[in-house]
Amino acid sequence: MSEIGQYVFNGLMLGMIYAMVAVGFTLFFGVLDVIKFSHGDTLMVGAFAGLTASTGVLMLDISSPWIRLLAVVISAVCVTGLLGAAIAKFLILPLHKAPPLNTLLATLMLGTVMRESVRLFYPDGSNSKPFPSLLPTGSVDIGTLALRADNVILLISGLAIIAGVHFLITRTRLGMAIRAVAQDGETARLMGINFEAVVLLTFALGSGMAALAGVMNGLYYNEINFNVGLLLGVIGFSAAILGGLGNIYGAILGGFLFAALQVLGSALLPALIPNIPSAYKDVFAFAVVIILMAWKPTGLIAEKSSERV
Repeated sequence: MSEIGQYVFNGLMLGMIYAMVAVGFTLFFGVLDVIKFSHGDTLMVGAFAGLTASTGVLMLDISSPWIRLLAVVISAVCVTGLLGAAIAKFLILPLHKAPPLNTLLATLMLGTVMRESVRLFYPDGSNSKPFPSLLPTGSVDIGTLALRADNVILLISGLAIIAGVHFLITRTRLGMAIRAVAQDGETARLMGINFEAVVLLTFALGSGMAALAGVMNGLYYNEINFNVGLLLGVIGFSAAILGGLGNIYGAILGGFLFAALQVLGSALLPALIPNIPSAYKDVFAFAVVIILMAWKPTGLIAEKSSERV
């Protein structure tokens, strides 16, 4: 039972990270009908910004892990929030009237530029970097299940972030403006909503969530590399499509479902095929997602035309 509990917890932890990335894709698609393929690399930039902030605070002889963690979070969110808004301002909006493939290709190339820039210009950026352990490392005992305290904190924090974004979208004036722009941008303009400001804030919000996902991924695995956003971006996009692109609940469901498939693959495949590498869990998860997408092309929760975010 303790082993099953550990698998369940790992699935929840991964699902929360994937859901945070998938929600960003959903927000971007909701307001402008665009797929921002540099989203995963934005996550990577946020993780490296957090690592740089942690190193900088340590160089100031401030060893408190909580202060360093605060610096990591603030730095990652601010850098990626500004980056996301800048991408929307100078790349996405100018291409808004162009064919969708133009935006897709432009963001795909931008992601490559961001990834290679970190690899080439960050000190020793081509190699994996150790990410500092800034959370308590004790254990939390739940019956026979012993969980690391830092992982429990990360899981609760991630769920709180997702709940906070949901509250922002559904219960605040900004959220109402985002939903109005998502439903009909021209009508939102006529109602006095600042269309460009809402788009920039939405891209900043989605990018900030990606940064937090990158930081949490670094804290969970205790390392980051310049390629970390590549796989997480593909998984996040797959989760958003699987759940129903344009639907925030679908993005969350897709993230947790993809993580469940990975955990199921890592548990079943070695039992069925001895000596199979654990990396095949990704192959299993993607194969099942392909089958589900063929069965349900609109996603598990189909997008509603009246409320897309």
